[in-house]
Amino acid sequence: MDFFERSSSWNYGAMKNFHRISEPVKRHVRQVYWTVAMALIVSAVGVYAHMLLNIGGLLTTFGFLGCSFALMNTSSSYAAQGKRWNWLMAAAFCEGASLGNFVGAVIEFDPSILVTAFVATVAVFASFSGAALLAKRREFMFLGGILASATSSMLTLHVLSSFFGGAALMFEVELYGGLLLVVGYVIFDTQLIIERAERGDMDHIKHALDLFVDFVGIFVRVLYILVSVHTRFHWT
Repeated sequence: MDFFERSSSWNYGAMKNFHRISEPVKRHVRQVYWTVAMALIVSAVGVYAHMLLNIGGLLTTFGFLGCSFALMNTSSSYAAQGKRWNWLMAAAFCEGASLGNFVGAVIEFDPSILVTAFVATVAVFASFSGAALLAKRREFMFLGGILASATSSMLTLHVLSSFFGGAALMFEVELYGGLLLVVGYVIFDTQLIIERAERGDMDHIKHALDLFVDFVGIFVRVLYILVSVHTRFHWT
């Protein structure tokens, strides 16, 4: 009974926190998630295009970076919305094509792993982004400094491992530690989007790019982990 009472209390408190978000910001958040969903669909098309035409590689990686840079440096005025939307979809397509080799290898190995990874990614992303939406404003903003420091530390360790060995161990650290980092960024970015929207920044395309990158980051790491676990289990 105590468990159910505490659960009801938390749910009620969470709903009150959600109601603190203004209606324009709620509409903005819905628009952001819809845009992320469209970018993921286009990214899946990019994966399929690579599997048909073998277009993914270094060129599409630079294509993603270039399109993202162009999006962020294009005016967010209403007149430029169409152009910025095209930049976002082009970036998503290039990102999908860049992942085509890895996704294709996983499909040949065991297609069920791909489905499991996508479902798990959706669950993780929705859970932590939803938690950030239901939390108090700015409650998780402190994560920004921690995540930046952790990212910098991982980059330093990666460089050191390339000189002093331990690449295999560093790969495991980057895989699992990187997953925790990206989950943290989902929480932080969601609250940052809300805070910016409350201050009048309704740039749903830029905000969608942030969450799209977070989603792909989770998906890639979950996919690697599932393949690794499946391989170890198979050989055992």
